[in-house]
Parts: sequence; structure tokens; C-alpha cells
Amino acid sequence: MEKSRFDINFNLTDKIAVITGGASGIGKATAELFLEKGAYVAIVDVKEELEEIAKSIHPERVIGIKADITNKNNIEACVKKVKDIFGRIDILFNSAGVALLEKAEDLTESDWDKTMELNVKASFLFSQIVGKEMIKSGGGNVINMASQAAVIALDRHVAYCASKAAIVAMTKVLALEWAPYNIKVNAISPTVILTELGEKAWAGKVGEDMKQLIPAGRFGYPEEVAACAVFLASDASNLITGENLVIDGGYSIK
Repeated sequence: MEKSRFDINFNLTDKIAVITGGASGIGKATAELFLEKGAYVAIVDVKEELEEIAKSIHPERVIGIKADITNKNNIEACVKKVKDIFGRIDILFNSAGVALLEKAEDLTESDWDKTMELNVKASFLFSQIVGKEMIKSGGGNVINMASQAAVIALDRHVAYCASKAAIVAMTKVLALEWAPYNIKVNAISPTVILTELGEKAWAGKVGEDMKQLIPAGRFGYPEEVAACAVFLASDASNLITGENLVIDGGYSIK
């Protein structure tokens, strides 16, 4: 990137973005901010009301694609649909995920498998399929949703921690292999984010106790993660690849 092309407004004008888990929480906040920055967005989710959610964000620049992304054939169909409508894919944000929490000795094999299928397998397969398209088109940008759980141990999070650590490792390898093709690959690792689910899970004493462990003294908001995704998706971050951007108010520095 030439210095003269540096965009201090972090615009995504006419970029084509795919966001998994884009119907709620961090994914939806990111879709809204990507749109505000000029992108066209395809949100991929399993919610029944997905089409209405997409239209509510923008009736023309945002589309919804309902799919179970733990299945490779479904991912291939998603990518084909996005290409048929928008022509290409410039940005992939793997935001879909699940947190099934239990003590290690009590975690079921089924919950371990579900965690790995959505958090790791789906993110890899989507990256692999979109990555091939980006290699052919001359470049692109992949952002993976990790977590502070990737870098620090959390009680009852054995499957979740393992899956997010895998995401960070995967991010580094993809960044290494795809850098020659002008593809950036980075991860984002938030602390507790006050999505609808986050507010319920961390309400009351358990949340207040957790905040005491965070130097900033609070949890995050979906828009704060979305803002980091915009930075990583923009030309302003063209020298950044293979990194894990931790957004945790200082929780993991202690």
C-alpha cells in the first residue's frame, strides 16, 4: 500500500463482506458498521427470521443466507450465492460460534464435538473455500473470532478455550501461507461482550465478580468489537497479518 492511499476514515467502500453468525450480537453489529463504511454484506446464520433481519439492516446492500455452516456443501452453496449476487468476496468474518460450558470432568462428548464443529471446523472450511476464491481474485481479508479464552484459562471453559486457541493457531498458519497472495488473516479476542446472551449469562453477582478481574472494570459492547473488525478489514491495517487482537480491558495482562 502506498502512503498516499492510506484512508484515515477506514472506508470499506464497495467491498463485499461475508459475516457468519451475522444475525445477532457481534456479527450483526459488525454487519451494520461494515454497511456504514460502504460495504455490501452477506450475513450467514441459522435464524428463521434471517431474511427480515437482513432487510432491516439494509434492503438492498445486505442479504441473508440461512445455512448450517458445519457442512462443507452448505458453505460452498453460500459462497456461490454471494458470488452470483455480488460477484466476489473481499472480506470474510468468521463470527459464528457456541459456548457450551461445563466442568472438564462432566463435559459430554457431544458438547465437545458441537463446540469444535462450529467454532473450529466451520471457521476453517469457510476460510478454505473463500480463501481459494481470494487467491484467484488477487487478495482479500479474513477475520476470525477468537476470545480471551484463547490465551487464558477460564473455569468451565475447557472446550471453548481449546476451540479458540485452535482459532488463533489456525489464523497464524493461514496468514503465513496466504501472505504471498495478498490475503490478510487476523483474529479478534474479546472479553465478555454485552450481547443479549452475554447480558443474561453475566447478570448479577457473577458478572460483578468478573468485572473486578478486569483492569478496565467493565465488559465490552458489540460495537467495540465491530470497530476493531472494521480496522482489520480496511486498508489501514495492510501490514498486519497473523495477529490476535485482544480486546479485554486488560484482563489477560495480569
